[in-house]
Amino acid sequence: MALARMMQPFVEWAASKYQARLATRLKSYGLRYDDLYDPMMDLDVAEALRRLPDEVILARNARLHRAMDLSLKHTTLPAELQAKQTPFESYLQDVLEQVKAERRERRELGGAAPYQRTLP
Repeated sequence: MALARMMQPFVEWAASKYQARLATRLKSYGLRYDDLYDPMMDLDVAEALRRLPDEVILARNARLHRAMDLSLKHTTLPAELQAKQTPFESYLQDVLEQVKAERRERRELGGAAPYQRTLP
């Protein structure tokens, strides 16, 4: 306990530096942190994305497409567009937490999962 308390300032410093660096990288491609979630790897993310409105999904797909295009061209967004980016503005977290809570509740009640991964 004493070691954890002693290391806390270093952990907070490292976390703030990491978050700043991550924000810079996300802004350079015009992404948000929630865009990094992969629906192919997590069924809860796929279900949460299905529940989002179409305009949110279209904006997400446009950001991902633009980021891939910029990466392939080995360039970044212009500085004036980077300044307008909001990399930590969440659009998926609330729905994702709701999906995880529903799955947890089903498991506790002994019900089957509403979605299963199937192999093609």
